[in-house]
Amino acid sequence: MTAAATILVARHADAEYESHHWADEGGSLTDTGRAQAHDLGHRLAGRDVAHVWTSTYARAVQTAEIAAAALGVAVTTREALREFSVGSFSGSRADDPFAETYAAWLSGDLERRLPGGETGAQLRLRMHHVLHEIADRHRGQTVLAVSHGGLMRLALPLILTQEPADPPARLANCAVVELTVDDQHWRCVSWPPAPAEAE
Repeated sequence: MTAAATILVARHADAEYESHHWADEGGSLTDTGRAQAHDLGHRLAGRDVAHVWTSTYARAVQTAEIAAAALGVAVTTREALREFSVGSFSGSRADDPFAETYAAWLSGDLERRLPGGETGAQLRLRMHHVLHEIADRHRGQTVLAVSHGGLMRLALPLILTQEPADPPARLANCAVVELTVDDQHWRCVSWPPAPAEAE
């Protein structure tokens, strides 16, 4: 039996965006976000984190680099950790055009897709693959993976042996979901409670 890997999957820190139009990339950390990312690194200082992996989006990369600096480890990007695409809504200013599709995904209709975007099943698959890659590289170690709230809340319960919630709680900035992965099982060690404003 190969030693289990521990993956601490964190949502990126608070960010502000360049425009009010929907877009996939963009977002730079606010002062609050930088403090949150710094705190994330210090919160994990006793966990002997071996490496930090991150989504390619700026808000996640900035979070990862600040946390990694506090932990004294390197950072690697993986596109598969990015948030779900806004698809054909890119450039739109519509009010939350994703709500209906996202609710359908959470209720189990994974074949639904955003126009020009991925299905829920495709999101689950890419998250599963990248976390498997990370686990395989870090057997017996603990690593941090910085991702995005929407993807985490949808995909993580679908790849876990023991689902943490139904539907899982919303995730605050820099909230951490702790997973362990061995040859046979995925296990959720902890899923943080929803932030007060999301109750």
